[in-house]
Amino acid sequence: MQFLSQLKAGQRAVISAIEAEDTLFHRLTALGFRVGKPLSIMRRASFNGPIHVRLGTTDVILRVTEADRIQINAI
Repeated sequence: MQFLSQLKAGQRAVISAIEAEDTLFHRLTALGFRVGKPLSIMRRASFNGPIHVRLGTTDVILRVTEADRIQINAI
């Protein structure tokens, strides 16, 4: 099992599960995070800062704690 927070810049993956409380789960799905959706890491901020994720044509910035809730399968 691998989490989105473990990917490095430039890596691609497919979402396999989202394990979050209801409010975060609904926020992530509203932003486009859904099981089976491909994504890529555009960049990571220094010192464990936010992660820039691209889902199709949408760019999203996530906290590492939020990315820890998204399980992925690397491509």
